[in-house]
Amino acid sequence: MDNAKTKIAIISHSLGNGGAERFAGELSFILNGLDYEPHLIIVNDEVDYPFSGKLYNLGQLCQANSGILKKIRKGFLLRNYLQSENIDIIIDNRTRNNLVREYFTSMIYGKRKVYFIIHSYYLENYLPKSVFFAKRLYQNAEKLICVSKAIEEKVIERYDFKNTITIYNPVKEITVTALTTVLPKDFILFYGRLEEHVKNFSLMLQAFFESKIYERGIHLVILGDGSSKKSILASIEKLKLQESVHLIPFQKDPFAFVSRARFTLLTSYYEGFPMSIIESLSLGTPVISVDCNSGPREIIQNEYNGLLVENHNPTALSQAMNRLVEDEILYEKLKSNTKSSVAHLSTEKISKQWQALLNS
Repeated sequence: MDNAKTKIAIISHSLGNGGAERFAGELSFILNGLDYEPHLIIVNDEVDYPFSGKLYNLGQLCQANSGILKKIRKGFLLRNYLQSENIDIIIDNRTRNNLVREYFTSMIYGKRKVYFIIHSYYLENYLPKSVFFAKRLYQNAEKLICVSKAIEEKVIERYDFKNTITIYNPVKEITVTALTTVLPKDFILFYGRLEEHVKNFSLMLQAFFESKIYERGIHLVILGDGSSKKSILASIEKLKLQESVHLIPFQKDPFAFVSRARFTLLTSYYEGFPMSIIESLSLGTPVISVDCNSGPREIIQNEYNGLLVENHNPTALSQAMNRLVEDEILYEKLKSNTKSSVAHLSTEKISKQWQALLNS
């Protein structure tokens, strides 16, 4: 009798500095718990998050190469690994915004069962704009897994795919470690990639400035790394908030910050299913989020576990900040509802959805 485990490759850009990347690590633990054999294949050499199973680091193996040669070598190594390890199933967790690359990748995947994850409402990062080419590449995929219902609705509306499903990102049970960084006594928090074109720090900083909560000793901590660090620092200086806004580099374990924050903030132009929101709530920290196109409204119940405000409106956002500082009864109500509001996203419950999908 053959008791060999089904081998599943999760293919991700990396295991560092982002919610989709952290999800790849979480998914490997889920698959291991379901008695599959997970293989994590990463394109770039970044490993910050924990994972389960075998790691195949294409970025590390191709350090000596550059340009087109590097990309070609990664393709050959990927093909050889999938063959030599007899991978049965592929879960593609990458952004897929280069049509030519994805055409060659589809040939490398061959006739294996492939699931493609779509992590963002900005579909151009995951699917070609052309319906014709999108159908050529993805209509025969096992499933297109969307991380929010809003994303799935948009995919169906634009491409008329019949092979979509929504599975939310899970939130694991988090152990909070001791905080080694010196922080202000009272602070609000953003954590994630420092990318202005997605996260809209201009809105965040303007609303914080208008709120004047820093005059009461409440600071803003921005935790993360990214290409917009210089422009964020320039905005802080322009608004004369240097004493009240603190940039702290990316932390592998941000949860000591999250659990101690008065509340966390999200001001994105668009999202998928933000890990920062569900992690904050699971740690008992309320969230103020803009009502962007995907994610927050499927997690935050306004005035129940957080505040959901109109996007691109610094005045509305600043008023929400003041409410959670001034209205102690409201704040305690939100705080008391946080953990129970994400119980349906526990690893155990999301694991059952993955098991049902992989068995179907």
